[in-house]
Amino acid sequence: MKRKQKKEEEITMATCVYDDQTLGPSGLVAKTHVFRERPYYLHNYVQATFDCMGRKKLKGSTLVVSGDGRYYNAEALQIVLKVAAANRVKKVVLGRGGLLSTPAASNLIRTRREKRMLGGFILSASNYPGGKDRYFGIKFYVANGGPAPESITNALNVRMRSTTSVKFAADLPDIDIGTDGTVRLPGPFGTFIIEIVDPVEEYVAQMKKIFDFDTLHKFVARKDFSMAFDGMNGAAGPYAKRIFVDELGCQSSTLIRCNPKQDFGNKQPEPKLVNATLLAGMVGLKLSSPQNSKMRNYPAIGAATDGEAAKCMLLGRQLFVAPSDSLAIIAANAKETIPYFCKGLVGVARSMPTSRAVDVVARSLSIPHYEVPTGWTHISKLMDSHKCNLAGGESSEIGSDHLREKDGIWVVLAWLSILAHRNRVVPPGMLIGVEDIAQEHWRRYGRHFCLRYDFDAVASSVASNLLRRLVSHRVNLRALNSSEALVSRGMEISQICQYSYKDPIDGSTSTQEGVTVDLLDGSRFVYRFTETHPATCTVHVHVERYIRGPGGLHLHPSECLSAHVDLALHMVHMHGGDVLPEPSLVI
Repeated sequence: MKRKQKKEEEITMATCVYDDQTLGPSGLVAKTHVFRERPYYLHNYVQATFDCMGRKKLKGSTLVVSGDGRYYNAEALQIVLKVAAANRVKKVVLGRGGLLSTPAASNLIRTRREKRMLGGFILSASNYPGGKDRYFGIKFYVANGGPAPESITNALNVRMRSTTSVKFAADLPDIDIGTDGTVRLPGPFGTFIIEIVDPVEEYVAQMKKIFDFDTLHKFVARKDFSMAFDGMNGAAGPYAKRIFVDELGCQSSTLIRCNPKQDFGNKQPEPKLVNATLLAGMVGLKLSSPQNSKMRNYPAIGAATDGEAAKCMLLGRQLFVAPSDSLAIIAANAKETIPYFCKGLVGVARSMPTSRAVDVVARSLSIPHYEVPTGWTHISKLMDSHKCNLAGGESSEIGSDHLREKDGIWVVLAWLSILAHRNRVVPPGMLIGVEDIAQEHWRRYGRHFCLRYDFDAVASSVASNLLRRLVSHRVNLRALNSSEALVSRGMEISQICQYSYKDPIDGSTSTQEGVTVDLLDGSRFVYRFTETHPATCTVHVHVERYIRGPGGLHLHPSECLSAHVDLALHMVHMHGGDVLPEPSLVI
């Protein structure tokens, strides 16, 4: 007997309106207790998202839902399922245990042959620490596997704060998400299908289409090769074990913190040296007086990914590879070393604050290069239009057009491919490492030195005033260049600009990214801020200097940029600006 469908009023519940629900760069992020204790706080976001998508897209659609395994992930997943069923979603695909790296989720969205793929919910707070007293988050990815575009997030910000009711299939039972298989349940509008999949399998299959695993396996087997990988107790662990150990043959001792934990081991899951001290020590970065004769004892490559496995910090022997350098080096070597790029790159893109190292490579390859606002939304549009197939950002973000998301494991495989290619005729005991490749790259293309300083917990109004004050100086650059601050440092500013991006696809314009200050010596400062809470933000100051060489290429960034950093930070408080807290060096 056919089950009678429920009327919409039977599954509709009144909810609370939360004026402080605001999307940030990582979606909706708040303390875990906020999601757990505020009635329908999570429900509101999911319902508002569905409302923005529209009933026509929802009916009979398929959705991917999983997260990075942080605290509250399992409970939140059950809520999303019930709201999805009540909004006429037909099928939901989950990673076993509710775990999927963000790149793997993007891959599932893109490669699943579903007729009505809607997109996916990623249960993650990005680099925010996890745990009962820490942070939880959720964000929506669209059908191309990338973050929701501004048109959706802007509408969602408005809709969230006006949502007065949610649709919720309360009768739908909680399901066991620990076993692979398909579950069919009687939903409010017919059969509701839940498919639980191996979180790693389809991602690994995609990587095998991009890279030559046989060549990598042979390279990893070299007796003079070793690597170290730090999964930061995030989602990357199962992928690292399967790919680096099971598929490529690395020793299990290669892996550090590769067991996913709800609180990421009580650490911040962001790939920075201060968060990966064990890894840094393994490659020799903690030694105060490094002995070059012992460098061959260090791993040839070190890497760390964030909680989502989307970002990747890359290290060589006694070398931190700046994310912009990593992007540029991959671009310079992609065609010869990565089968996926055998026909060459069609174009590259980088976020505005990212150093211009990849631009130099793009010009040498005679391919377009794009400077876009931060985040992956504009990069996704370029990739969808086949204008670029490699991109990156300054926060350890690199990815190709196999996804519409940055991909940390992919970055490690790309570097292993470069190492394998460069060492194909190198005799045992003479292995070329990451640092050798970086130094060779700088000799050919020059080096872009870059550092970033962050001012945390700044009032949003103060940050806005800072950018306005900086822009105001452009009307009288002569007076500014005659000031003691610049004359005493022997520097001169050529222009100050408020960054503006005109999308080459649809002609839309983005203007709220930040301010750039260009110096006559080719250096530049970038000032921008990202909101961390409704009324506070983090102010970022980026300092970049290009050295063509041959002299100066091996300087430490802090040594090369000392005078420029001094001026960039001085300009924050120039001419009576608001007092900001002491900045912290990020990279």
